[in-house]
Amino acid sequence: MKLIPRNPRSGVYPATPDYLHALEVQQPERFLYISGTMGLDQNGVAGTTLAEQLDLVWNNIRAILASAGMTVDNIVRTTSYLRDPAFAEANQNARVAALGGRTIPTTTIAAQTLSEAWLVEIEVIAAA
Repeated sequence: MKLIPRNPRSGVYPATPDYLHALEVQQPERFLYISGTMGLDQNGVAGTTLAEQLDLVWNNIRAILASAGMTVDNIVRTTSYLRDPAFAEANQNARVAALGGRTIPTTTIAAQTLSEAWLVEIEVIAAA
């Protein structure tokens, strides 16, 4: 599998260091689509802070990826749903840390979650 970042230098606004306009995935053998994953522990209890929920979300994502023989290096796209737009920077920083600084296409949406206790939800597409 080959990953080719696509950030045109003209005709579209410039990408920020943590952002990628597109990622071309050549010859993957399989894809994994991860549903919106929340900052819940193994008992289904939400973390009490945004930082705790972001840590739980990424731990949950790593566990789901591992069940398919993948790691965060296989992630090619994320979509984050934040209860409050003020959470954007913390979410960005958690994503950058989880991916080891690797940039991928990502979208963040401020949305009312199904439970007030759920501060963040992240869905992922991975390829191998």
